[in-house]
Amino acid sequence: MYINYIILCILLFGAVHIYAQADSTKTDSLLLLQIQNELQQPQPPPQPRVGASANPNLSVIGDMRGLYRSFGAHNFDAVLQEVEFSFESVIDPYARANFFYSVGEDAATGEFSSEIEEGYLTTLSLPAHLQLKAGRFKEDIGRVNPIHAHALPFVDAPDAYVNFFGEEGLKGDGLSLSWLLPNQSFFQELTVEATNVAESPSFQRSKKNNYLYLAHLKNFWDLTPNATLEFGLTGINGENLKGKITNILALDLTYKWKPVQFNTYKSVTFQNEFYYSHAKLDSSTVNALGYYSMLNVQVAKRLFLVGRYDYSNTPYSNSFVQQSGSATLGWYATEFQKIEAQVKYTTTNQALEENNNEKNFSQVLVRWIFVIGSHGAHMY
Repeated sequence: MYINYIILCILLFGAVHIYAQADSTKTDSLLLLQIQNELQQPQPPPQPRVGASANPNLSVIGDMRGLYRSFGAHNFDAVLQEVEFSFESVIDPYARANFFYSVGEDAATGEFSSEIEEGYLTTLSLPAHLQLKAGRFKEDIGRVNPIHAHALPFVDAPDAYVNFFGEEGLKGDGLSLSWLLPNQSFFQELTVEATNVAESPSFQRSKKNNYLYLAHLKNFWDLTPNATLEFGLTGINGENLKGKITNILALDLTYKWKPVQFNTYKSVTFQNEFYYSHAKLDSSTVNALGYYSMLNVQVAKRLFLVGRYDYSNTPYSNSFVQQSGSATLGWYATEFQKIEAQVKYTTTNQALEENNNEKNFSQVLVRWIFVIGSHGAHMY
C-alpha cells in the first residue's frame, strides 16, 4: 500500500514538472517572438542630449544689515546691503562659466544700483596643469579679495583692504593664467593676470595701455592631519589716480586648525595680510603700509567668535594712521543662513570729513545672510 502511494506521488510530480517545462518553453518562445517583432519595428530618432550648460546652478544671496555709528545725526540705519544673483555651470568638458549679478542699496541715499560683479569663463582641460580665466573677475590677492563679502567671517572689510582697494575690492576685465607647479613636496600655484582694472583708491582704469599686472604665488602645506599653513606673495603694478605708476607688494599668511575627529564643532583660523604701496605722484613718492590680523575661533557647532586688529595708511598719505579693533559673533544656522554681530572701535590721527571730523568713533554692525538655490563652495 505504501509502495503504491509512493509510486503515485512520483508520477504526479513528474507530470507537474513536465507541464511546467512545457509552459516555460511556451512562455519563452512568446517572449522571444515579441522581442523579434520589436527589433523589426522602425526605431524613433534618438533625443538630443541636454548639455550641462542647459541647467546652470542658480542662487540668490541676500545681505541685510543694521548699523549704529557714534557720530552723525542719522546714526542708526537698516539697509538691504546687497542681493546677489549667481549663475554657474559647466559648459562642456572644456570650460566652466560663472556669472554674478548684484543689486545694492546706498546707505546714504537709499537708492539701488546694479552691476555685473563677476562674469568669466574658466578652462578645464588645458595641458601642463594650466588654467585660463577670461572675463571680469576679482583679482587674486591674498585671502579677502577673491571672496565675496557675504562669505567673510566679519561684517565689514579690514581698514587696510578698504583704504587700498576699496569697499568692493580689486577687480577688472582681462585674463588670468594659473599654473600648478610640479612640486612634489607641497601645493604651489603661480597666477599671472592682466586686466583693465575697475577704479579703486590705488588704481584707475587707464586710457592708455597701462593695464594692471599681477602675479600671485600661493604655497600650501599640510602640517598635520588637523592643521594647514598657507603663505601667499603678490606683486601688483598699475596706473594710479595721478596717471603715474603704483606698485603694491602683498603678503598673506593663514594657519588653520580643524581636528578630524571634531571638525564639526571645533576650529581655529589665524589669518594675516600685509600691504606695502609704492606710489609715484606728480612731484613725490609715497610709501604706505597697511595690514590686519584676525583670529577666528569656533566655540560650538554653529557659533564662531572673531577678533581682528587693523592698521592702515592711505595710498597717498603715510602720515595718516587709522587703527581699529573689532569683535564679531557669528551664528551659522546652516550653510544657507547666518547672523553676525560686530562691534568696532576706530582711532585716527587725522579727522576725516566722512566721519563728521571725529578722530575716535565706534560702530555696531549686524547682518543677516541667506542663500536660496544651489551656490558653489567658497575657497578653503
